[in-house]
Amino acid sequence: MKVKIVNRSRHATPHYATSQSAGMDLRANIESPILLNPGDRMLVKTGLFMQLPEGFEAQVRPRSGLAYKHGVTVLNSPGTIDADYRGEIGVILINHGVEPFEITDGERVAQMVIAKYESIQWNEVDELDASDRGEGGFGSTGKK
Repeated sequence: MKVKIVNRSRHATPHYATSQSAGMDLRANIESPILLNPGDRMLVKTGLFMQLPEGFEAQVRPRSGLAYKHGVTVLNSPGTIDADYRGEIGVILINHGVEPFEITDGERVAQMVIAKYESIQWNEVDELDASDRGEGGFGSTGKK
């Protein structure tokens, strides 16, 4: 599938690292390094703009290495980019770690997954069909 993209960053257009990769890395497009202190959050711009086809969305997700090594993750994970959005792609990062984290120009700060979705229409009813699980949630199927 071809997707229109405008790349106003100083970095390569996002691409799949391997033939089996689901996500493409998003890079910070910033003039100078930014310090993200523990507990702080910020919007990091990418310099990318895209036009997704109708019926598709982009999901902005954390990079596992940043989360594991530094406690830095995407705050609204997954962040959703709708097909009709034409603004610059931004990544909301938060530092859950104990040390400040320096974001430099070109740093891979998140990954983006393009996904198909279905729009639904609600069928409002008075009751739902029974299921084996019932109303159990929040760990109800966990350790026994």
